[in-house]
Amino acid sequence: MKEKAMRGKPHCKGCRKLLASMAAIASAIAMAEEVKGVAGNPFSALTGQPVGDPHIVEWKGRLYMFAGHDFSPASKGYDLRDWWVWSTSDLVEWKLESVLKPEDTFLRRPFRSCWATFGVPFPDGWRYYFSAGPAEIGVVTAKTPAGPWSDPLGRPLVAKGEYRTEARDPDVLLDDDGSAYIVFGTFNYFIAKLGADGLSLAEKARPVRIDGAFGPYGRGKTDDKPSLHKRNGLYYLSWSSFYAVSTNVYGPYGYRGSVIDAAHVSPKFRRDRIELHYDRHGNFFQFNGQWYYIANDYSQPGRTRYFRDAVMGYVHYRDNGDIAPVRIDEVGVGQYDASRGEIEAEDFFAVRGAKVGEHPVCGFELRMGAGNAVRYPNIHNVQANATLEISMCGNAGGGTLEFREGLPDGRILGTVNVRRGRPGHFTKSAVKLQNAPGTLDLWIVAKGGGTELCRIDWFSFCHQP
Repeated sequence: MKEKAMRGKPHCKGCRKLLASMAAIASAIAMAEEVKGVAGNPFSALTGQPVGDPHIVEWKGRLYMFAGHDFSPASKGYDLRDWWVWSTSDLVEWKLESVLKPEDTFLRRPFRSCWATFGVPFPDGWRYYFSAGPAEIGVVTAKTPAGPWSDPLGRPLVAKGEYRTEARDPDVLLDDDGSAYIVFGTFNYFIAKLGADGLSLAEKARPVRIDGAFGPYGRGKTDDKPSLHKRNGLYYLSWSSFYAVSTNVYGPYGYRGSVIDAAHVSPKFRRDRIELHYDRHGNFFQFNGQWYYIANDYSQPGRTRYFRDAVMGYVHYRDNGDIAPVRIDEVGVGQYDASRGEIEAEDFFAVRGAKVGEHPVCGFELRMGAGNAVRYPNIHNVQANATLEISMCGNAGGGTLEFREGLPDGRILGTVNVRRGRPGHFTKSAVKLQNAPGTLDLWIVAKGGGTELCRIDWFSFCHQP
């Protein structure tokens, strides 16, 4: 669980021999920047379509992404002609749910500045907030994200010139008590509580103070597209890849840092022609106990500042509330590649009871107690009857980890005894699995050992030649 995104060195002798014997092939694959059998980042690898300004929210066990899309790779400026809603249950297979056309909003005409959006579920249906270019924010409604969408106001929710900022880039936070807050603006942000209907502001929007602000344009400046999320009593206000925190939704907010660091970005997404922090339009969301970050990206061939895609990565929080750098690589989220070495235990898809904690050396660890379970679906390139190696620290005797297929009570592929060890000191154990080749849906289930059986750093699949 070390905070080093671009590693993958196998640890067993068989893996090292295999790697050496296949060095030429591995080099060719690396040069081609392909991941065999894995389609992850960028987002268009999953859908065949690029998206811009993506924002994701969970509803009834499914994720919904609200986004625009740039019209053409030949565009010399921003040209966006409608808004999209995509959905997924696994972050791998995506479905286009609906298209919102500007003709169906207060605009009542074709429009080529369909900018950033955000969808929110209210008790009586959905509200879809959208930017009509840099000047106005509108809202449409529907029973479900599949539409059809209609504009009950027939006018902007936030009009041009109403506040000392550009009225665009809305983001909405649903707080713990059910209250909804909208934040918007460029460089100068404003926030207001929404009316219970989501179609009005319950108050005059207030300016947001950010102490020590920093962004892609330098010290003292933020960016466009503010975004809000909340975790453990802290409000996170982010712009591009930068963020600040507060204990009050209205602020003031104190700057903390950026979630993008070149050392955690794969060379495929770290090209000389792009600035890593520019136009990220980042959004944080939670699903199945895991946090994620999705953001704009134009690093790939055929992409430009006016024809963008999106990338996703796992989000982990330090004990003091800081966000660790997000790993951005080809595999992305919701799937894994057994041929790339270690899989970080904290990068699970679903969790039952286990907790992620900070570790002073390895970055993060997964803490598992009796009955806890974690899921890693879509592990590609697993050889038949693979040896699974796991790095962990046992905190109690008499327990085991079960490796199951498909379900937490699915077929047992193998088990490993948890040995008591020195606190904070990880040792490696290995188990021979009884698995078919190909793609594996893996559950790790803790049995025995009390409230905390062990702490896991990573696991990997050691393929014998």
